[in-house]
Amino acid sequence: MKLNELRDNPGAAKKRMRVARGPGSGKGKTAGRGIKGQKSRSGVAIKGYEGGQMPLYQRLPKRGFNKPNRKAFAVVNLGLIQKFIDSGKLDAANITEDAIIAAGVTNRKRDGIRILGKGEITSKATITVTGASKGAIEAVEKAGGSLTVTSAAAAE
Repeated sequence: MKLNELRDNPGAAKKRMRVARGPGSGKGKTAGRGIKGQKSRSGVAIKGYEGGQMPLYQRLPKRGFNKPNRKAFAVVNLGLIQKFIDSGKLDAANITEDAIIAAGVTNRKRDGIRILGKGEITSKATITVTGASKGAIEAVEKAGGSLTVTSAAAAE
């Protein structure tokens, strides 16, 4: 086999349709756009235009607000932490944010790691994180461990 003999598998590469290239192409003359009218011409922007009237998206009031300085937490569920403890990737005696990232539970810290109570935790774990839900704190303490929240604003 030589370089000039290389070919795609049959049917793998489809040739693109060349429009407006004569009547023999099957898409000649009007190039599949029909006759006359705005849509047959180039530079069409029909979706937002309402014939000189104020468009609907501009007539409706602006709603909502995005807080510019809001905190974005990396969210981790208790069930996932238990799974990593069982597989030996996390040491239940001392679980910190850095240990969670090193184990690969989550790939980045963002503004801190927040623990949520989804899933079961059976190990007696000592966890120190930026934030945690009330359910998560109760579940960890019920299993005989402790969950410390470093930032008071993050805990709800």
